[in-house]
Amino acid sequence: METVNIMIVGVGGQGSLLASKMLGHLLVNAGYDVKVSEVHGMSQRGGSVVTYVRFGDKVYSPIIDKGEADFIVSFELLEAARWIAYLKPTGRVVTNTQQMEPMPVIAGLAQYPENLVEKMRAKGIQVDAMDCLALAEEAGSAKAVNMVLMGRLSHYFPDIAPEAWQASLEANVPAKVLELNRKAFALGQKG
Repeated sequence: METVNIMIVGVGGQGSLLASKMLGHLLVNAGYDVKVSEVHGMSQRGGSVVTYVRFGDKVYSPIIDKGEADFIVSFELLEAARWIAYLKPTGRVVTNTQQMEPMPVIAGLAQYPENLVEKMRAKGIQVDAMDCLALAEEAGSAKAVNMVLMGRLSHYFPDIAPEAWQASLEANVPAKVLELNRKAFALGQKG
């Protein structure tokens, strides 16, 4: 099997570490060789963060270069656009439509770009965009955006059983918030 490359991008504090940990657990249990990179970026300061998840028969490096990502899973819209050069021409962006203003916008030095989903689609990019924040809040917590995104991503892996996704969710989410995260994952699956 050819190596599949997934980039998880967002802003520090959004739960990308848990999402990448869950995804790595899922793929190892599915029998793949998996490499997950460390979180790169300002993960505790609201800065841009990226994690790479690569899987296949044999994976030698956790790093994804420009033009190699099969999926960019984005917790925030501008982050999806920021990392688009890493997407394969046949790749897909799975993104939350939430907009978190970066420091230059907050400081009044720049404006948040408008119509990012439309601009990406106009370039021929496959974009699966949904309001993951609203679904996470419906599940019971804004912090569950990561599980909404994982639920949405599960659509693109029909060979991995829904029970396997649930088992990885249960193995990686603390018991006290398990039910809430199950609900968020299910809402993401429905999309």
